[in-house]
Amino acid sequence: MSSPDLFSASGEERMMKRAPLAARMRPTTLDEVIGQDHLVGPSGPLRKLIEADRMSSIILWGPPGTGKTTLAELIAVTTKREFERLSAVTAGVKDIREVIDMARRRLSIDDRATVVFVDEIHRFTTVQQDALLHAVEIGLITLVGATTENPAFSVNPALRSRSSVFGLKPVNAEAVEVLLKKAAVLEGFTADDSALEIIALRCTGDARQALTAFEVCCSLATDKHITLEHATTALDTSVSRLGRDDHYDVISAFIKSMRASEVDIALHWLARMVEAGEDPRFIARRMMIFASEDIGMADAAALPFAVAVAESLERVGLPEALHQLAHGVVYLSLAPKSRNVTDAMNAAMEDVRSGHTGQAPATTQNPPSYRPIGVDDFRYYRG
Repeated sequence: MSSPDLFSASGEERMMKRAPLAARMRPTTLDEVIGQDHLVGPSGPLRKLIEADRMSSIILWGPPGTGKTTLAELIAVTTKREFERLSAVTAGVKDIREVIDMARRRLSIDDRATVVFVDEIHRFTTVQQDALLHAVEIGLITLVGATTENPAFSVNPALRSRSSVFGLKPVNAEAVEVLLKKAAVLEGFTADDSALEIIALRCTGDARQALTAFEVCCSLATDKHITLEHATTALDTSVSRLGRDDHYDVISAFIKSMRASEVDIALHWLARMVEAGEDPRFIARRMMIFASEDIGMADAAALPFAVAVAESLERVGLPEALHQLAHGVVYLSLAPKSRNVTDAMNAAMEDVRSGHTGQAPATTQNPPSYRPIGVDDFRYYRG
């Protein structure tokens, strides 16, 4: 009976040695979790729930690489519950029911509760989410859902109302750098401070991506010393992507920067979007909209200029068209701003929607009493 256990332990040990660095560096206690002190720090609400073993179902919402899976596993370990994992990409209703049935048997036979972790729960259909409802409601399972999307829009209201939502923050650069120094010790490498700093800065928010880049550095550094050149090369192999919420947050920051005439900040957001793989045509469209909405007649050349940028983008393509986009951003940021055209059109639309209308001017059918709408009826544009 002991041999299978020995073989199993040996196999797990070999697998762990081959596992990615991010997996080998995964925290084993709440004290080792970085960047989420507001949740699992000494006075964090999630920590208090876990340590008091008063866990109800929860949804962990945050960007990739912030520790959602790690927290789910630590909840199970700390509260001595069985851990069952479901992937919203591959699991169906049948899989959900099997896990729930297993949790029921485990509770009745061993008096042991079960944590069911659903990764990317926002990908579950309404039917799949509904399959969890009863088990969550009666406390048969402790559901831990992880999502990068706002649960207010991506999780069914019925399931959301039965769960507490905890928001995870992007891991700051200082915490990432501390993590990288621990990784260097674990791997037996030394590293220049500049190398760790650039990885931490470029991967701010995503600890997993930082560890993946560091692992590439280890492959490049044949003398077990990581330099800035190694770090730069490793970072060139990673691709940053914007989540759905980030997509709207970043474009909003981009527009606000141009509106405030903050050229350098606007260029920074442009670089962030391009580096993250944002569709450059989307950026160009927003610049054309901005030219009319926020500049208008204060610089009548702004709109044709933005159109020219969009047309050159179509003809040239990236990466060369990045210069045209930057040219447009600088021009629009420095241009004088006026919302007179926008405000005038909004006022006209409001009048029409509220019924302040009349007949069109002169036709051959006008009755003697007809008075067409005249210039004194409305005052919209204040140019």
